[in-house]
Amino acid sequence: MTAGACWVLSNGRAGTVNQCLGLAEAIGLPITIKEVRPRAPWRWLPPNMCLSALSSLKLSSDPLHPPWPDLVIACGRSTEALAVAIRRAAQKSEHKIFTIYLQRPSHSTSQFDLLAPPQHDQVIGDNVIETLGALHRITPERLALAAEKFAPLLDHLPRPLIAVLVGGTGNAYRMNETAARKLGQNLAALAQTRSVGLAVTVSRRTGTKNTPALRTALKDTPAVIWDGQGENPYAGFLALADGIIVTADSISMLSEACAVGKPVYVADMPGGSSKFERFHQSLRSAGHTRPYTGDFEFWPATPLAETARVAAFVRDRLKIS
Repeated sequence: MTAGACWVLSNGRAGTVNQCLGLAEAIGLPITIKEVRPRAPWRWLPPNMCLSALSSLKLSSDPLHPPWPDLVIACGRSTEALAVAIRRAAQKSEHKIFTIYLQRPSHSTSQFDLLAPPQHDQVIGDNVIETLGALHRITPERLALAAEKFAPLLDHLPRPLIAVLVGGTGNAYRMNETAARKLGQNLAALAQTRSVGLAVTVSRRTGTKNTPALRTALKDTPAVIWDGQGENPYAGFLALADGIIVTADSISMLSEACAVGKPVYVADMPGGSSKFERFHQSLRSAGHTRPYTGDFEFWPATPLAETARVAAFVRDRLKIS
């Protein structure tokens, strides 16, 4: 296949869109992002019950009609039925299309050409290639650019430098002031006993009460704490750190941290689920993470390169030159 078109179906959620874009960029076909917004009642229905999906979109959505692309990549509930519908429509017009879905589907796996869900989603099928964690856009090139850009922000901190990626409340975990304060106190103690610097980034899910609790606990510590203002230094922190601590609630952040090739520790939070436990166990068993208990040891880490692995599989399958 020569250079064709790739559609990334976007539901507007950064976590799922970044997975699709990471894979699309690694495959290397020209990318068009299609913003899709199903209207009621379709947006309330399970994807496998969403009939006439191509007719379900709001006027504010991008059009989904011929000419069809050669590749469609989707991730997230509101994009699943659309990927299936595009594949069916293209087949009726005898256009050869390849569809990829990156999560556990509600449709039969046979409705897609390839599924590349995380191992912890437990999807089985002949057209399934499991990944260890989520796909993402972290690459050596992006890390190098971010390191150059954000090095002045961290130059005054002692080394070794530990990046701390703090998530927050989600479906499985809960962040509260007590947990945020305890994490900050543990990090402050680590900075003192190990003479390390800290590069801390929080997310919107961390919470307006929890972020100040974390910041107060770290007030006398050699640390840079991103306040959410200006450009996000997240990739720069990953690139410049010697080791990384990530809270247990974020599959995306842990997958990205493990891709950097540095020691990664997982800081526990109140909550959890069987799905997250499978995820954490898979990373521990593969040697990519260790539980954070207050200390930090450095070990030779191998980058987790799942996005590149799936992209290479797709390029070979489609004979992309």
